[in-house]
Amino acid sequence: MADRWILQLCHGHSGPFLDVARQYAVLFANTPFKVLTVYLTGEPCAEARNGSASDEVVFLEFSSRAVRGLKLHAIRKLREIAASRDFALVIAHRFKPIYVACLATKLPVIGVHHAFGDYDRPQRRWFAQLFRQRLALLGVSNAVRDDLRQHLPDWTPDRIETLYNRLDVDNAIAHLASRAEARRKLDLPPDAPVIANVGRLHPDKDQATLLRAFATALPNLPAGTLLTIIGRGPLEGELKRLATHLGIADRVRFPGQIPNVRNYFRAFDLFVLSSDHEPFGMVLLEAMAAEVPVLATDCGGAPEVVGNADQLFALGDAEGLASRMQNFFSANNDDERRGISAAASRRLDKLFSDKAARDSFASLQMVRNLVII
Repeated sequence: MADRWILQLCHGHSGPFLDVARQYAVLFANTPFKVLTVYLTGEPCAEARNGSASDEVVFLEFSSRAVRGLKLHAIRKLREIAASRDFALVIAHRFKPIYVACLATKLPVIGVHHAFGDYDRPQRRWFAQLFRQRLALLGVSNAVRDDLRQHLPDWTPDRIETLYNRLDVDNAIAHLASRAEARRKLDLPPDAPVIANVGRLHPDKDQATLLRAFATALPNLPAGTLLTIIGRGPLEGELKRLATHLGIADRVRFPGQIPNVRNYFRAFDLFVLSSDHEPFGMVLLEAMAAEVPVLATDCGGAPEVVGNADQLFALGDAEGLASRMQNFFSANNDDERRGISAAASRRLDKLFSDKAARDSFASLQMVRNLVII
């Protein structure tokens, strides 16, 4: 019997999107289907080829400019690829690849959305309606799914569903450095309590609220407690000035961008995500894999990841976050921490692992309708 294929179309393989491609390719492991992953932009490299977990990888190497506007070259090239073998389905990530996949093929398309507001524009809603007979949509969280449903209110629920982002848990754990090694790598004292945040230094991440909360909580935190904010971005200078203004500059570290930083999460005692409407919060899964307790804003997809109201605080609520941090360190002991970590590990395996995703994907009505698995 001739091979049947799944065509996966991605804008590029930079940042988190290489792992996104991996996440969807492994859905078809041990099935009759092979996976061909196509990257519209980005140069060929062994890391992307190997990290895609696909049977075949194609790099089209278009410039960002070439995939603006009508994207005719990309459509023409994908049409050639689609005609090269027996494809059953296209999985396209983000709106531009969805657009190209719908116009270049006559195949069913599952469009995966990783952000809010993808259908704010009337033209995009019109496009989705035009192809709705063979287009189904996935949000990476219920929050993103609900945003899609709000913008496309006449679509039936089985055409817009949720498939959570996930982690290769065993691989993530295998690459974790020990606590001592991670602290050396991040230049952190071996014994100081450490609160951490990882992400772009950007208004969407709202590290300013974290700094204000830390300043409020610091007199009631254990002696020597540090805050490390890892990443780069346009607000770096402003955040450093805020730390100085709050009188906590000596207790806050800004180490910049750290390659493979998730491998060093065991250096932390507490992880805080202060983001404004994070669509999902992949960094929370990385903290959970390292058995680091988390606090997060109660908006976007973060509450779905955390699953515990006691670990949430209102967006922009520095006082509320300060109280959460104080309570964590005042009430926390080794037994309680092990309990928090064990509960997070169970939640990670149950909802956000590759196995959990395969089971969820196979049960989706849109997949059953397509008779894929």
